[in-house]
Amino acid sequence: MKGRLLPNETLAKYTSWRVGGAAERLYVPHDREDLIGFVKGLPTDEPVFWMGLGSNLLIRDGGIRGTVINTKGRLKEMHLTDDGTVYVEAGVPCAHVARFCGEQGLVGAEFLAGIPGTMGGALKMNAGAFGGETWGIVKNVDMIDADGKVTQRHHDDFKIAYRSVKGYGGEWFLSAKLMLTQGDTSTSLQKIKGLLEQRAKTQPTNQPSCGSVFKNPTGDFAARLIEQSGLKGYAIGGACVSPKHANFIVNTGNATAAEIEALINYVQRYVEEQHGVVLQTEVCMVGDYV
Repeated sequence: MKGRLLPNETLAKYTSWRVGGAAERLYVPHDREDLIGFVKGLPTDEPVFWMGLGSNLLIRDGGIRGTVINTKGRLKEMHLTDDGTVYVEAGVPCAHVARFCGEQGLVGAEFLAGIPGTMGGALKMNAGAFGGETWGIVKNVDMIDADGKVTQRHHDDFKIAYRSVKGYGGEWFLSAKLMLTQGDTSTSLQKIKGLLEQRAKTQPTNQPSCGSVFKNPTGDFAARLIEQSGLKGYAIGGACVSPKHANFIVNTGNATAAEIEALINYVQRYVEEQHGVVLQTEVCMVGDYV
């Protein structure tokens, strides 16, 4: 193996919230082939969890048993293919994908600039921003199972919905081919710049957060419901509902995962009491309690 296997590795430094316990084992692959070889060598009953930039993720203070595979800075290949699609590996940050596509004169991926994660995570949850959704531009994907077998699957093989991708639960995303349309480079890059400026004005990008915590209910916005409930600025320990955007919970400097989860639960209960709406979490919460 060319990658690094780290025992009992604290995961807080790998997450955008800057919280979380330790992984029993953390593997950082060298590249795609190294990763495939590593997965093939794992016991078939080994619990495996994948993470990229650690956004949209709350790892509990007790950490994660089994093996965590971290693709941050790895699985970073991205290129224009002969058939005109864009090949992107799972570890490439979405913002990099948006810019690359714009530089190639391809339009339709600009919204990815607003997603603070990798393509692997975006594929898993059909991440979206500024009105666009990941699977709206996906042609096909390569997936790997627990035996290390790689299979190509197509868009129509999955059941895609708002922040939801169902099908092939025992497999993980390795890469995708994106299908875009030809356009103007300068127009695309200008649009990305505008979206990033909008994001900086409306979201707490200078504080540790996971991105949006809750899914938007049908016909409404989670942020509106939370704000109307008077919860902006409400805190439990070091976890605080952002005064800038109510659907963000920020770590003010010393939060624990338990405090963040407690605040998530409190917001859900309070909004339901005030508005009769049960907010569903967009963030993935994993790991053991202390």
